Amino acid sequence: MKTSDFYYDLPQELIAQTPLERRDSSRLLVLNREENSLSHRKFYDVLDYLRPGDCLVMNNSRVLPARLLGKRLPGGGAAEVLLLQDKGDKVWECLVRPGRKLQQGAKISFGEGLLTATVEEVLESGNRLVRFDYEGIFLELLERLGKMPLPPYIKEELQDAERYQTVYSKINGSAAAPTAGLHFTKDLLRKIEEKGIRLAYVTLHVGLGTFRPVQVDDVTNHHMHSEFCMIDAETAAMLNETKASGGRIVCVGTTSCRTLESLADAQGHFAESSAWTDIFIYPGYHFKAMDALITNFHLPESTLIMLVSAFAGYDPVMAAYQEAVKERYRFFSFGDAMLIV
Repeated sequence: MKTSDFYYDLPQELIAQTPLERRDSSRLLVLNREENSLSHRKFYDVLDYLRPGDCLVMNNSRVLPARLLGKRLPGGGAAEVLLLQDKGDKVWECLVRPGRKLQQGAKISFGEGLLTATVEEVLESGNRLVRFDYEGIFLELLERLGKMPLPPYIKEELQDAERYQTVYSKINGSAAAPTAGLHFTKDLLRKIEEKGIRLAYVTLHVGLGTFRPVQVDDVTNHHMHSEFCMIDAETAAMLNETKASGGRIVCVGTTSCRTLESLADAQGHFAESSAWTDIFIYPGYHFKAMDALITNFHLPESTLIMLVSAFAGYDPVMAAYQEAVKERYRFFSFGDAMLIV
């Protein structure tokens, strides 16, 4: 299976640059696997496709305002640091710009010295280990000084940082939003729960590897980045009860899917657990947990479109993407959504 098999032609103007005013008013393309049919709906119509006894699984990770703009010391040249992973003891793995100016020992100041940083090590990947120095609470400083790390295909400035968070985001740690969840409002979640659908929350901290292109011709030679994920005891019990009673597990986004498929045992049962996962799901994968998926439209040749194709079938998914382009759906993070049942 070749990476190029997952290419589709996308006009640039279909890449959504800003979120819609109302989260749940985006369009929803419904792919029914059994009927091999496509339907065009609004996102709030997702309620019509969820059944009492189902369990809706959402990733409650919250995006850190992880993009820091500062000045190099001495001299004052511009510097940018993007936090990727907390290594402990005030050290983070980061992406930096300009790389050639930020070698080992380089120092950076943010917010007129409220936060300073020193590059401690240049990693083989080109990422940096950066030690921060500050007084107070790091997350509070980030909220004050940091910007949302929007994907590279979004060129417009985000007016309201909360629009790049889900309404149920809770646990800080992601470098990018679990974007399928951006469509939900608190009111829609209330209606879903009132219909008899259980709401379950897992955590997977999304890394920027999400946006890294697959750089090998043969899909099977690609190695995924690792991301931390966890399921608590309450969620594990809810998932097991849903399966036992014949309900469906409906994942909101590929991150929820990857969490469940990483932490389920061979029989699809769950227990309280956490792990670093580098699971790579592509056609031929046998799903242990997920029965339905809500997801956004993904980049051509990405691991995410491969995951969706593994679940719904290669031909139906590529046909659905062609239909979405023809019907001028909005694509990627702030774009429209797809429901696969």
